Amino acid sequence: MSPVDPKTVLSLVGQMLRTPEEIARVLNSLVMRGEPIVSDLDGGKLLFRSRLRFVDPLGAYIIIERSLDEVANQALLARSRATFHAEPGGWRVEFAAADPKPTGANEGASGIRLHFPEIVAGHRRREHERADAPPQPELRCVVDEGGVMSFDAIMTNVSRGGIGFLHYDPEISLEPGTVLRSCRIESPSGDSIVLDMEVRYSQLVPLPDGGQVQSSGCRFLNLSAEESARIEELFDLEP
Repeated sequence: MSPVDPKTVLSLVGQMLRTPEEIARVLNSLVMRGEPIVSDLDGGKLLFRSRLRFVDPLGAYIIIERSLDEVANQALLARSRATFHAEPGGWRVEFAAADPKPTGANEGASGIRLHFPEIVAGHRRREHERADAPPQPELRCVVDEGGVMSFDAIMTNVSRGGIGFLHYDPEISLEPGTVLRSCRIESPSGDSIVLDMEVRYSQLVPLPDGGQVQSSGCRFLNLSAEESARIEELFDLEP
């Protein structure tokens, strides 16, 4: 498989691309290299494996190949949208696309057509060195507290650069660019802070017991100097 174009990757790392031109450039790079793409379905219990075949930013759609696993094809087609990722050359590229439909007879070999992604996210290295949260007890985070989609998570591995990791139920899927409002992080002493966070990327992480947990790298939004100091205090970050 051909190496990844450094210019394409360097413009993507740590970013979320939002313009059709930028998104098409990255996706077409995956097409040209025949990079596999994967979607974790059913909380990671079923993997949809495919490749991008065609990218049309003007027509606002993409076409991917059908998986060799017909069960995975049917599971994908039954969804309203799905998140896909590729890992070219050690990088991770992630995007979500909606409304999967079988391609028509005039669109070549059988495939699956989806709406053009609104965001493409990419990362490789951590932007800041992170400090692990104390393992006992872990810091509870109530995501979207008071909202209709509220759920419990664990916040870990927070950096002074304003990035942390949420661990939560693998059945929940958070797309890149999702803004999580009013997230309450609670310390063992009962102290807490409420923040907004933006999801940068997500992936399933194996647990020692053989299970899995969903892990999302998140950036804290619009932190004041006081809030930054509170985070450093909660997670015992050294100055």
